[in-house]
Amino acid sequence: MAEKTLSSSQVIPWKVRISLSLISALTDFTRRSDGTVNRRFIKLFDSCAKVSPQSGQGLQVSDVTVDSTRNLWFRLFIPTNVSDNIKLPVLVYFHGGWFTWFSPDVKHYDVLCRQFAQRSPAIVVSVNYRTTPEYRFPAQYDDGFDILKFLDQKSFDSFPENADLSRCFLAGDSAGGNIVHHVARRFAQVGSEFSDIKVVGLISIQPFFGGEERTDSEIQLKGVPIISVDRADWHWKVLLPEGANRDHEAVNVFGPNSVDISGLKNFPSTLVFVGGLDPLKDWQKRYFHGLKKSGKEAHLTVYPNACHAFYIFPDLPEASLLFREVTDFIHNNISTKK
Repeated sequence: MAEKTLSSSQVIPWKVRISLSLISALTDFTRRSDGTVNRRFIKLFDSCAKVSPQSGQGLQVSDVTVDSTRNLWFRLFIPTNVSDNIKLPVLVYFHGGWFTWFSPDVKHYDVLCRQFAQRSPAIVVSVNYRTTPEYRFPAQYDDGFDILKFLDQKSFDSFPENADLSRCFLAGDSAGGNIVHHVARRFAQVGSEFSDIKVVGLISIQPFFGGEERTDSEIQLKGVPIISVDRADWHWKVLLPEGANRDHEAVNVFGPNSVDISGLKNFPSTLVFVGGLDPLKDWQKRYFHGLKKSGKEAHLTVYPNACHAFYIFPDLPEASLLFREVTDFIHNNISTKK
């Protein structure tokens, strides 16, 4: 698929560039050289960015606590304009933010998951997992896997009766796109231990992967919003165990230290989204090709003029295309996996 060579300044709308630059500046300011973050400052920003669960416009919304000791919870979106006798797929969503920032109640992610719930339609579970640098690998993956176990038990009062756990999809953007791969791999290894959940699809939106090597896109795409090599390196360092490098299995998922998934029969069909103006695009394409080489069903969608995090701006044409592709992917996998 040919990609255009226009510079980011020529194709990214100025309002989007300003918004992403502001997010970058705020998160950069809170990062410290000693590998810690200024949570006190970020809480001031969070108080403006977060929204309470509010039902309406065809959705019932609530927050469900899984484990208060590790602040593990999710925001649940249930479509209400669908007949009660129609079973709906379940979309478990993991937000981005370098493994360090954000939560399901941040406005951008609340709006994003409302869109997924309404358009599919699907019951959406938006996960709040533990973040770095306070919690390192594998805390985020443990939290994601525990969410699946919690859902499988159906032990909370607001569990929707029309939720079809046998048609479960894992989805995430950026760091969340990384998390869903590892959660899907774990599930494929031990899925027989679950009573009802069956993961039939994985939706990876501009996943955050990397390695010791510097790819062409990392070198050439400098000055674009959000993503830079220096930022990525800092976040990998505070995620990984002490002494590990970027070829760790969490980062370079088809690298020299990766876990072989070729023998996992239940690894789900995967849809990978890539932006042409994303410095991570070479790693994301390698992920797609790694899935194919491992014998897995995988589909690649490239938006040549899209920067990292384009999907949080509904006015961008690529955002509408993404919602349409996700809806088609869900419907196609529902029809073939019945």
